[in-house]
Amino acid sequence: MSWGTELWDQFDNLEKHTQWGIDTLEKCIKFVKERTEIELSYAKQLRNLSKKYQPKKNSKEEEEYKYTSCKAFISTLNEMNDYAGQHEVISENMASQIIVDLARYVQELKQERKSNFHDGRKAQQHIETCWKQLESSKRRFERDCKEADRAQQYFEKMDADINVTKADVEKARQQAQIRHQMAEDSKADYSSILQKFNHEQHEYYHTHIPNIFQKIQEMEERRIVRIGESMKTYAEVDRQVIPIIGKCLDGIVKAAESIDQKNDSQLVIEAYKSGFEPPGDIEFEDYTQPMKRTVSDNSLSNSRGEGKPDLKFGGKSKGKLWPFIKKNKLMSLLTSPHQPPPPPPASASPSAVPNGPQSPKQQKEPLSHRFNEFMTSKPKIHCFRSLKRGLSLKLGATPEDFSNLPPEQRRKKLQQKVDELSKEIQKEMDQRDAITKMKDVYLKNPQMGDPASLDHKLAEVSQNIEKLRLETQKFEAWLAEVEGRLPARSEQARRQSGLYDSQNPPTVNNCAQDRESPDGSYTEEQSQESEVKVLATDFDDEFDDEEPLPAIGTCKALYTFEGQNEGTISVVEGETLYVIEEDKGDGWTRIRRNEDEEGYVPTSYVEVCLDKNAKGAKTYI
Repeated sequence: MSWGTELWDQFDNLEKHTQWGIDTLEKCIKFVKERTEIELSYAKQLRNLSKKYQPKKNSKEEEEYKYTSCKAFISTLNEMNDYAGQHEVISENMASQIIVDLARYVQELKQERKSNFHDGRKAQQHIETCWKQLESSKRRFERDCKEADRAQQYFEKMDADINVTKADVEKARQQAQIRHQMAEDSKADYSSILQKFNHEQHEYYHTHIPNIFQKIQEMEERRIVRIGESMKTYAEVDRQVIPIIGKCLDGIVKAAESIDQKNDSQLVIEAYKSGFEPPGDIEFEDYTQPMKRTVSDNSLSNSRGEGKPDLKFGGKSKGKLWPFIKKNKLMSLLTSPHQPPPPPPASASPSAVPNGPQSPKQQKEPLSHRFNEFMTSKPKIHCFRSLKRGLSLKLGATPEDFSNLPPEQRRKKLQQKVDELSKEIQKEMDQRDAITKMKDVYLKNPQMGDPASLDHKLAEVSQNIEKLRLETQKFEAWLAEVEGRLPARSEQARRQSGLYDSQNPPTVNNCAQDRESPDGSYTEEQSQESEVKVLATDFDDEFDDEEPLPAIGTCKALYTFEGQNEGTISVVEGETLYVIEEDKGDGWTRIRRNEDEEGYVPTSYVEVCLDKNAKGAKTYI
């Protein structure tokens, strides 16, 4: 089976077929190239996906990946990253082993095809030239034969005519002989060219064309074999990475099998265990016994001492702190009268009412009752210590001893802090040792450097070590307290944490175990119930940085009012004062005489003129 013998006359079709073969090869190259682009794109998307779900460094999300399920997820992301790398390997191998080789082979194939068909066209041109020569000699031979026949006939005609001279006959005879000789020469030339053409034609169809077509056939068969090899390489490139991809998948399976639900549950306990004991039973409160309360005009402590209503700010309840109540608003809530204001006197003159109108008598509404109502309203204030801490936390200041955390969480934070300080101390000690060794080298070899130049650095490192050690001792003391190695916190530690004031004698019970801090986190206190004094002066100290309420208008006293009860203020008829809080519907208006004197008077006893531009002002009275 040979194209040279079977397809000797299909030169043009073979040319088209071989061109189609090259186009097919280029199509395969394009296919593999697009496959490599897809693999690269897929690998890039996998890497981006893996990177997207990786935990961010120094973030809360990174701390959550201590659980085995999260670790398994991270392992899956890492394996997917390796999986993407194998797709990149596929792309690289296909590009180097298939695309590059086929592209080079296509160029060689084009050159070979061009050379073979050039030889074929050259052979065709040669045989066509020989054919034209044969046709030319044939036509010349035919023409000479016709000319010789005409010359012979003319000679015979002249020879038969008696009227023609002998010279004319001789001339005609010579002319006929010449034509016959030319015909013989043309015949010999035609015969020679014909033999030559037949030889060339035989060589063309039996030697040249078969050889050329055989080369083209071999070229085409090599192209077909090359396509098959490329397809095989295409599969082998994928097959080579299958074991590694299998290892990646095995890694994912292994990570999934490493998940330990019991361990994760234990980690949840360690992360959120507060260390508190569950609350005990609530004691029965017998309301059938009458409760006696007395009014105190002096201080909260007096009302507590006489009336006996215990102000338990939190105890073991779970009320939230509310640290952002203004001082003036808080005090006004504590001291504003509950009783309706007295009616104005019938006469505008003070003589009409000898003693002036009397403020309401608070028979069952002493200051202690007002304070109880404030403390039982939501949100609750557990104790002033928690209130102070809540204010600091709201302002973004975290206690140095982590006292805003439950005991167990506080212990973990303190232990972590101690470990960090220990590492810093070790680092500084290593630096000190290095400086010391360098100083020894300088002492032995003065030409290398001045030993005195390292004294300042050595002193600085030693000072840093001492500071870190003091800091470590402080945190270790707190840690020992939490772990129960110390019976109680020292006064110095209490002052450092800012949670205790040694000058306040205890009078308020059950203010020790605050269950929640103002921001919702737990607060660790003494296990025993401590007592802290809550006087009006102490309460003022907690809010001494608050500014007084601004005046929203002025008022003129229409009648004299003697403020005898707590929270009221005495005024004289005709006196002008500042209004700092208008009537809220209870019949009382809050006024101020100066920065230190303010209180409530009946609204009907004064003529109020509010400032339009003042905040909270509504109208003129």
